[in-house]
Amino acid sequence: MRKSYLSFITALAFTAIFFAKCADNKQADPTIESTAAAEKTNFGGYETQVKWGEHLVTIGGCNDCHTPKKMTSMGPVDDSTLLLSGHPEKLPAPDVDRKQMESKGLVVTSDFTAWIGPWGISYSANLTPDETGTGKWTENQFLYAVRNSISKGLPGSRPLMPPMSMMPVKHMTDDELKAIFAYLRTIKPIKNNSVQPTPPVLPMK
Repeated sequence: MRKSYLSFITALAFTAIFFAKCADNKQADPTIESTAAAEKTNFGGYETQVKWGEHLVTIGGCNDCHTPKKMTSMGPVDDSTLLLSGHPEKLPAPDVDRKQMESKGLVVTSDFTAWIGPWGISYSANLTPDETGTGKWTENQFLYAVRNSISKGLPGSRPLMPPMSMMPVKHMTDDELKAIFAYLRTIKPIKNNSVQPTPPVLPMK
Protein backbone atom coordinates (compact mmCIF):
# COMPACT_ATOMS: atom_id res chain seq x y z
CA MET A 1 0.00 0.00 0.00
CA ARG A 2 2.82 2.38 0.95
CA LYS A 3 4.60 1.61 -2.34
CA SER A 4 1.46 2.39 -4.36
CA TYR A 5 1.01 5.65 -2.46
CA LEU A 6 4.59 6.74 -3.18
CA SER A 7 4.17 5.88 -6.87
CA PHE A 8 1.02 8.00 -7.00
CA ILE A 9 2.76 11.00 -5.36
CA THR A 10 5.72 10.67 -7.74
CA ALA A 11 3.40 10.62 -10.76
CA LEU A 12 1.63 13.76 -9.52
CA ALA A 13 4.94 15.55 -9.08
CA PHE A 14 6.08 14.71 -12.61
CA THR A 15 2.71 15.84 -14.01
CA ALA A 16 2.92 19.16 -12.16
CA ILE A 17 6.47 19.76 -13.42
CA PHE A 18 5.42 18.95 -17.00
CA PHE A 19 2.52 21.39 -17.04
CA ALA A 20 4.60 24.08 -15.35
CA LYS A 21 7.22 23.83 -18.10
CA CYS A 22 4.51 23.97 -20.77
CA ALA A 23 3.11 27.12 -19.19
CA ASP A 24 6.57 28.70 -19.05
CA ASN A 25 7.18 27.89 -22.69
CA LYS A 26 3.84 29.38 -23.66
CA GLN A 27 4.51 32.58 -21.73
CA ALA A 28 7.94 32.94 -23.22
CA ASP A 29 6.87 32.19 -26.79
CA PRO A 30 8.36 35.14 -28.74
CA THR A 31 6.06 34.50 -31.71
CA ILE A 32 2.91 35.09 -29.66
CA GLU A 33 4.38 38.16 -27.99
CA SER A 34 5.55 39.69 -31.27
CA THR A 35 2.18 39.04 -32.94
CA ALA A 36 0.32 40.76 -30.10
CA ALA A 37 2.73 43.69 -30.23
CA ALA A 38 2.32 44.01 -33.99
CA GLU A 39 -1.49 44.05 -33.69
CA LYS A 40 -1.32 46.74 -31.02
CA THR A 41 1.01 48.80 -33.21
CA ASN A 42 -1.43 48.51 -36.12
CA PHE A 43 -4.10 50.11 -33.94
CA GLY A 44 -2.12 53.20 -33.05
CA GLY A 45 -0.96 51.66 -29.78
CA TYR A 46 -4.51 50.73 -28.73
CA GLU A 47 -5.73 47.22 -28.01
CA THR A 48 -8.41 47.23 -30.71
CA GLN A 49 -9.34 49.08 -33.87
CA VAL A 50 -12.51 50.37 -32.18
CA LYS A 51 -10.59 51.84 -29.23
CA TRP A 52 -8.24 53.56 -31.66
CA GLY A 53 -11.20 54.93 -33.59
CA GLU A 54 -12.77 56.28 -30.41
CA HIS A 55 -9.50 58.04 -29.62
CA LEU A 56 -9.29 59.58 -33.10
CA VAL A 57 -12.90 60.80 -32.91
CA THR A 58 -12.15 62.42 -29.55
CA ILE A 59 -8.93 64.21 -30.49
CA GLY A 60 -10.25 65.02 -33.98
CA GLY A 61 -13.02 67.16 -32.50
CA CYS A 62 -15.82 65.20 -34.19
CA ASN A 63 -18.06 65.69 -31.16
CA ASP A 64 -17.64 69.45 -31.40
CA CYS A 65 -20.05 69.63 -34.32
CA HIS A 66 -21.72 66.22 -34.52
CA THR A 67 -22.84 65.91 -30.90
CA PRO A 68 -25.68 68.26 -29.85
CA LYS A 69 -25.08 70.44 -26.83
CA LYS A 70 -26.90 71.09 -23.57
CA MET A 71 -26.54 74.31 -21.64
CA THR A 72 -24.96 74.32 -18.19
CA SER A 73 -23.79 77.01 -15.79
CA MET A 74 -20.39 76.72 -17.50
CA GLY A 75 -21.82 77.06 -20.99
CA PRO A 76 -22.62 74.41 -23.62
CA VAL A 77 -21.34 70.86 -23.17
CA ASP A 78 -21.78 67.71 -25.24
CA ASP A 79 -25.06 65.87 -24.66
CA SER A 80 -23.77 62.31 -24.23
CA THR A 81 -27.28 60.89 -24.77
CA LEU A 82 -27.16 62.21 -28.35
CA LEU A 83 -23.57 61.22 -29.12
CA LEU A 84 -22.62 62.03 -32.73
CA SER A 85 -26.26 62.20 -33.85
CA GLY A 86 -25.84 65.52 -35.65
CA HIS A 87 -27.99 68.63 -35.70
CA PRO A 88 -31.43 67.78 -34.21
CA GLU A 89 -33.81 67.80 -37.17
CA LYS A 90 -36.46 69.84 -35.33
CA LEU A 91 -34.05 72.44 -33.96
CA PRO A 92 -34.21 75.69 -35.96
CA ALA A 93 -31.13 77.39 -37.36
CA PRO A 94 -29.64 80.34 -35.45
CA ASP A 95 -31.86 83.42 -35.68
CA VAL A 96 -29.55 86.00 -37.22
CA ASP A 97 -29.55 88.54 -40.03
CA ARG A 98 -28.25 86.24 -42.74
CA LYS A 99 -27.81 89.00 -45.33
CA GLN A 100 -25.57 90.91 -42.98
CA MET A 101 -23.59 87.80 -42.06
CA GLU A 102 -23.12 86.77 -45.69
CA SER A 103 -22.27 90.26 -46.94
CA LYS A 104 -19.54 90.60 -44.33
CA GLY A 105 -18.20 87.12 -44.89
CA LEU A 106 -18.90 86.17 -41.28
CA VAL A 107 -19.41 82.66 -39.98
CA VAL A 108 -21.74 82.19 -37.02
CA THR A 109 -23.18 79.30 -35.01
CA SER A 110 -25.17 78.98 -31.81
CA ASP A 111 -24.54 75.38 -30.82
CA PHE A 112 -21.88 74.16 -33.28
CA THR A 113 -24.34 71.84 -35.06
CA ALA A 114 -25.58 74.55 -37.45
CA TRP A 115 -23.29 77.00 -39.25
CA ILE A 116 -24.18 80.13 -41.20
CA GLY A 117 -21.78 81.70 -43.69
CA PRO A 118 -21.47 82.94 -47.28
CA TRP A 119 -22.32 79.40 -48.45
CA GLY A 120 -25.72 79.45 -46.68
CA ILE A 121 -26.56 77.24 -43.70
CA SER A 122 -24.95 73.86 -43.09
CA TYR A 123 -25.91 71.29 -40.50
CA SER A 124 -23.83 68.54 -38.95
CA ALA A 125 -24.83 65.05 -40.06
CA ASN A 126 -25.97 62.07 -38.04
CA LEU A 127 -22.99 59.70 -37.78
CA THR A 128 -24.65 57.02 -35.67
CA PRO A 129 -25.35 53.56 -37.17
CA ASP A 130 -29.08 54.28 -37.43
CA GLU A 131 -30.58 54.14 -40.93
CA THR A 132 -31.08 57.92 -40.72
CA GLY A 133 -27.35 58.24 -40.13
CA THR A 134 -24.55 56.05 -41.49
CA GLY A 135 -26.27 52.73 -40.82
CA LYS A 136 -26.37 51.73 -44.48
CA TRP A 137 -22.95 53.10 -45.38
CA THR A 138 -20.07 50.87 -46.37
CA GLU A 139 -16.52 51.42 -45.21
CA ASN A 140 -15.48 52.46 -48.73
CA GLN A 141 -18.37 54.92 -48.86
CA PHE A 142 -17.20 56.52 -45.63
CA LEU A 143 -13.62 56.85 -46.87
CA TYR A 144 -14.80 58.33 -50.17
CA ALA A 145 -17.03 60.86 -48.40
CA VAL A 146 -14.22 62.11 -46.17
CA ARG A 147 -11.46 62.02 -48.79
CA ASN A 148 -13.46 63.81 -51.49
CA SER A 149 -15.82 65.95 -49.36
CA ILE A 150 -18.82 64.32 -51.03
CA SER A 151 -22.12 63.81 -49.19
CA LYS A 152 -22.77 60.16 -48.21
CA GLY A 153 -19.73 59.09 -50.20
CA LEU A 154 -21.78 58.71 -53.37
CA PRO A 155 -20.10 59.88 -56.60
CA GLY A 156 -22.14 62.67 -58.17
CA SER A 157 -23.71 63.67 -54.87
CA ARG A 158 -23.52 67.24 -53.51
CA PRO A 159 -20.28 68.47 -51.96
CA LEU A 160 -19.92 68.64 -48.20
CA MET A 161 -20.34 72.15 -46.86
CA PRO A 162 -18.15 74.13 -44.46
CA PRO A 163 -17.01 73.60 -41.83
CA MET A 164 -16.80 69.87 -42.63
CA SER A 165 -15.24 70.46 -46.03
CA MET A 166 -12.45 72.40 -44.32
CA MET A 167 -11.60 69.81 -41.68
CA PRO A 168 -8.15 68.14 -41.79
CA VAL A 169 -9.73 64.71 -41.27
CA LYS A 170 -9.42 64.20 -45.04
CA HIS A 171 -5.65 63.94 -44.54
CA MET A 172 -5.90 60.95 -42.20
CA THR A 173 -4.56 57.61 -43.38
CA ASP A 174 -6.87 54.87 -44.63
CA ASP A 175 -6.20 52.87 -41.46
CA GLU A 176 -7.16 55.83 -39.29
CA LEU A 177 -10.40 56.43 -41.19
CA LYS A 178 -11.22 52.72 -41.07
CA ALA A 179 -10.72 52.80 -37.30
CA ILE A 180 -13.12 55.74 -37.01
CA PHE A 181 -15.71 53.92 -39.11
CA ALA A 182 -15.31 50.79 -36.97
CA TYR A 183 -15.94 52.87 -33.85
CA LEU A 184 -19.01 54.52 -35.39
CA ARG A 185 -20.49 51.03 -35.90
CA THR A 186 -20.42 50.49 -32.11
CA ILE A 187 -22.13 53.64 -30.80
CA LYS A 188 -25.82 53.97 -29.96
CA PRO A 189 -28.04 54.29 -33.08
CA ILE A 190 -30.12 57.47 -32.87
CA LYS A 191 -32.98 58.26 -35.21
CA ASN A 192 -32.38 61.78 -36.50
CA ASN A 193 -32.65 62.73 -40.15
CA SER A 194 -29.66 64.79 -41.24
CA VAL A 195 -30.85 68.27 -42.19
CA GLN A 196 -29.86 69.31 -45.70
CA PRO A 197 -28.01 72.60 -46.28
CA THR A 198 -29.85 75.84 -47.07
CA PRO A 199 -28.61 77.99 -49.98
CA PRO A 200 -27.29 81.49 -49.25
CA VAL A 201 -29.64 84.49 -49.23
CA LEU A 202 -27.28 86.58 -51.34
CA PRO A 203 -26.06 85.39 -54.75
CA MET A 204 -22.66 83.74 -54.67
CA LYS A 205 -19.88 85.94 -56.02
